[in-house]
Amino acid sequence: MTEKTPQPRKRGRPKKSERAHLDTRAELIQSGLAHFTEFGFVASGIDMILKKTGTPKGSFYYYFDSKEAFGKAVIDNYARFFAKRLDGCLLEHSVDPVTRITQFVALSKQGMVKHQFTRGCLVGNLGQEVDLLPETFRALLLAIFSEWQDKLALCLKEAQQQGLCDKSKDPHALAEFFWVGWEGAVSRAKLAQSTKPLDSYLNHFLMLLK
Repeated sequence: MTEKTPQPRKRGRPKKSERAHLDTRAELIQSGLAHFTEFGFVASGIDMILKKTGTPKGSFYYYFDSKEAFGKAVIDNYARFFAKRLDGCLLEHSVDPVTRITQFVALSKQGMVKHQFTRGCLVGNLGQEVDLLPETFRALLLAIFSEWQDKLALCLKEAQQQGLCDKSKDPHALAEFFWVGWEGAVSRAKLAQSTKPLDSYLNHFLMLLK
């Protein structure tokens, strides 16, 4: 079963009933994001999410045909949010490329502290339970990681052009290395309830660039 395709919106401000539908759908996705990030996809029952949002089960299935369709909507929402964050950090040309990476880490640390280390990276968390997820999630998660790597590779290419990174190193390989290690650092930070693993990982990665 697949998620219902939204109908094209008409011009002008949405009607009150339409706005209510959009708000309910967005609230469900935000609640799902919080649960999946904290507890994982498999352990997060739909009933928990419905209770938190006060949404009847019948209404849930109006927006999503299945938990799988709901999960895809949550992943897509998170991917768009995180891509925007990466663009704001890694592709900010007014800041030198290496500083952009440190600013991304600083922003991530703030987020983990804000949520008291109960949440990490949704994509990384789902990757750890991929064998229990719907098979359709695998390609989706890999595509998101690939997009993140491409954004960081662009940043690293600029660093090479500015003499801030060893030009003999492949920026795409460095970007892949960063994200593989980053997910481990985030997991360790959750376990230790400390940002120190993120700082340590950043320092070692920056040394690798020289």
